[in-house]
Order: sequence, then C-alpha cells, then structure tokens
Amino acid sequence: MNTPVTEQLHQDAHGLDTRPLIEVANLLATSQASAAKAPLEALAPLCGGAQAMANSIRSGGKLRYLAAGSSGLMAASDALELGGTFSIPTKQIAIHMAGGLPTTAEMPGDVEDAADTLEYELADLHTDDTLIAVSASGTTPYTIAAAKMAQAKGVPVIGIANNSGSLLLQLADHAVLLPTPPELISGSTRMGAGTAQKIALNMLSTLMAVELGHIQDGMMINLRADNDKLRARANGIVCQLTGVTAERADAALGSTDGALKSAALVAAGALSVEAAEALLTETAGHLRPAMNRLKQNNETTNLGETK
Repeated sequence: MNTPVTEQLHQDAHGLDTRPLIEVANLLATSQASAAKAPLEALAPLCGGAQAMANSIRSGGKLRYLAAGSSGLMAASDALELGGTFSIPTKQIAIHMAGGLPTTAEMPGDVEDAADTLEYELADLHTDDTLIAVSASGTTPYTIAAAKMAQAKGVPVIGIANNSGSLLLQLADHAVLLPTPPELISGSTRMGAGTAQKIALNMLSTLMAVELGHIQDGMMINLRADNDKLRARANGIVCQLTGVTAERADAALGSTDGALKSAALVAAGALSVEAAEALLTETAGHLRPAMNRLKQNNETTNLGETK
C-alpha cells in the first residue's frame, strides 16, 4: 500500500534537526509557499462548490463545515468569519468538528475515528444544505461518514483533501484536490496542507459572496457593521460607491439600520428605504444592476420633468 503524500518524508528533511535555525526557517517558509499554490489546480471545483454554497444561502439552507483536527480548525475559522464579513445569517452556518470545538489548548486525536455522533449532529441535514468536508488524508472516518450521509440524502458535498484518489474526493460532488508536497515535518498537516486548505476555504466563501452579490469592486458591500472599525468602513464604501459626503453616507446608513446596499441606493437618490429594497429584490441582491436601474429611473423622471 502506497504511503499517502501527507505522510511521506520531505526530500529536505534529512538532518533537519542538525541545521542552523535560519536554514530550517527558510525551508519552512519555502514549503509553505509551495503549498499555497495548490488551489490553482482546483479552480473549477472551487467555483462549482461556491455556486452550491450560494444556492444553499438563497434557498434558506445551511453551510455545514465539517472536519477533524487541524482541518477542523481551518474549516471553523472560515465559517466564523462569514457573519461579520458578508452578513451570512448565523442560523445558516453550522460547524461540525470531531469532538466539538476546543475550549482549551487540548485537542484530542481519537475523536476523528468516531462517527457515532453524526446521526445526532446531522439529524436536521436537508437537501438545501451544502456540506463542506475537509480532510488532509481524505480518509478520516468522521469526515467520510458525514460525506456518505450527505450523499444518501442528496446534499451537495464539497470535498477538500490533499491526497489524490482518496475516498472523500470520490464521494464529493465538487472534489477539491490540493496536491501539496510532503510536509517538512512528516504528517504535520497543520502546515502545508493546512495552508492550502485555508486558502481554498477562503476562496470558496469569497466566490460564494461574489455569486450572491456581496462584493463589488473588491469591497465588502454586505458586511455587518457592528463595531467602530466596520462602521467607518461601511461609511467609506458608501462614499466610494456614490460620491456623497461622509455625513450623507452616515445618514443613509442610519436610515437603513446599517444595511449597506440599501444605504448606497438611498445615498444615490432612492426615494425611500422601501424603494431601495425593492430595487435589490428585482436584482436578486446585486447592487450594481440596482444602481444602474436607479440611475435610469432618475434620468427618465428628469427627462419627463423637462418636457
């Protein structure tokens, strides 16, 4: 039986402990940089997975991030950012980590073999959901069992793994293979494999946000402004999108209770918050076409007034 790439010895690992730390540091940085390129090999399944995630959000389903060990930490970190960054409702995000999310510095390893909790954890699994299952080896029992449950219920599975031909990738509707080289510290997949997973997960959620219309010109136009930094960012985005003053942007954001897309439309001349929301409904939440429609409506109104 061939040893999985994630368990093989790195070609530069021999004598690693005898080298100057500066050499080891260079090898560590170089190996991480090499691993960071892995998602470039999976652009199509990443885009397909992002579309499945967007469909789940539109239909009221859940994004279910599921993994064990260091892969679980990578998955959880992405899931926890979706509310503040893109205002994805927390009720539409679920984090499933073997053994539960750690509350101390101890993370037990035996739980990744235990799939007996999944019947309870995934009891409300629905066809509108999307499962994002992550496993460096692609063979973790907890993750494989979840992927099989999802497959049986017709739930789309995004499988992220670092070993080609692994069972998780075979079970996945969107198979994201991240072909990272062997770890400099053999089997320590929190390193190169984890780096590639983090990038792939960031890409998935960001591509999903593009699909949902939550990003425009590189700006987070659906962020949740719940602290001073984000309130200032929201104000700046409204100013950037519409050319109004900071004071007018603040007034618009106040009228929409911080809803940035609606605020941008109000600042741009929408007659009311309700009118702004109606435009967004017509464009499925995409601000750019809503702004174009507002501009056309305003031009038509002005033309009628001059006749």
